Order: sequence, then structure tokens, then C-alpha cells
Amino acid sequence: MVVIRLARAGSHKRPFYHIVAADSKYSRDGRFIERLGFFNPLAAKNEESIRVTHDRVVYWVEHGAQVSPRVKKLISSSQGTTKKPAVKESISA
Repeated sequence: MVVIRLARAGSHKRPFYHIVAADSKYSRDGRFIERLGFFNPLAAKNEESIRVTHDRVVYWVEHGAQVSPRVKKLISSSQGTTKKPAVKESISA
């Protein structure tokens, strides 16, 4: 089963997370199918804290991927802050 979840990166005490589509049997920070965005919980005011490619998330969900609760919360909070591609605006997610 494909899961959309966070994969931890960054250095010690400076977390950075990639939002990835991965098979559920892969380890948290291991292999993944596609990188869908990132989340930086310690971003400065002038830095971007989250970026998500919404069209690819919709694609994976339509093909049966499960979204982790934390990623679901991050995506819903980023809906108004990031720009979606003009082509996909007519499709409601």
C-alpha cells in the first residue's frame, strides 16, 4: 500500500521533513516513490515553511494512497498559502 508521509532529514536538533509517497513496507527515512514537497518546522520568517505539489497528492490519493494524519493536517493548512497550478484549479480535491 502506498502511504503519503513525512520522511525526516536535516541535522541533529534541526529537523527538516520531506513529504513523500512511499510503500508502507519501506522505512520512514528509506526508499520512496516520489517526493511531493517539504515541511520545515524551524523556518525563519523569510523562509518558506511548507511546499506541497497538490496535483501530485491528488493523483496519489485517487490511486489509493493513504495520507498520514500529520500530512493531512499540513496539507489542509497549506491550501491557502501555496499556489496551485492553473491547469488543476477546476478539479476539487
